Amino acid sequence: MRRGTKGTKGTKNFGRFGKAGMNVVTTNIEGVLILEPKVFGDRRGYFFESWKKSDMRALGIDCEFIQDNESKSSFGVLRGLHWQAAPFTQAKLLRVISGAILDVAVDIRRGSPTFGQHVAVELSGDNKRQLFIPRGFAHGFAVLSDEAICAYKCDNVYEPSSERGIRFDDPSLGIDWKVKPERWILSEKDMRLPSFAETEPWEEKPF
Repeated sequence: MRRGTKGTKGTKNFGRFGKAGMNVVTTNIEGVLILEPKVFGDRRGYFFESWKKSDMRALGIDCEFIQDNESKSSFGVLRGLHWQAAPFTQAKLLRVISGAILDVAVDIRRGSPTFGQHVAVELSGDNKRQLFIPRGFAHGFAVLSDEAICAYKCDNVYEPSSERGIRFDDPSLGIDWKVKPERWILSEKDMRLPSFAETEPWEEKPF
């Protein structure tokens, strides 16, 4: 499978966990999972469990998440591709509260059979999907709606000295961000990130 491939592989129904239940969609990269919660809705609105440690552990997601983050962005904003070097590597679980984004995870684990490949998934307040990204991936997203509010869990803190990144439009990655280039809104820092070939190797442990 060449670099730049994306999408889903299949659906696994892991049954009901407590009152909520959770459906898991596997992707073309092992360990990157799409989670679909059971949503209970009526004329009052809706309810669902977005996180339950015992349920996630049953799915093989055994992270000790220690921090929740939230961001608000307007259409065309593109954040990424970001990752952190050891000992501050991070796994993440992302969802969208309102609006829609294209969420992208790139495998940067040298020696991995999917090294350089990516998963791209639309997350929205309507579909309520979540994306689990293990350690060893660069992450980014583009906003597809007028604005989007994103929330995500991390299993490690943000550490500026460990912050790394890859140029979002590196042609070797082949990512279609679903936003026309003339509408991209990026930070100066993200526009200066190195190419995929130039980025340092990702390691779970310090060099």
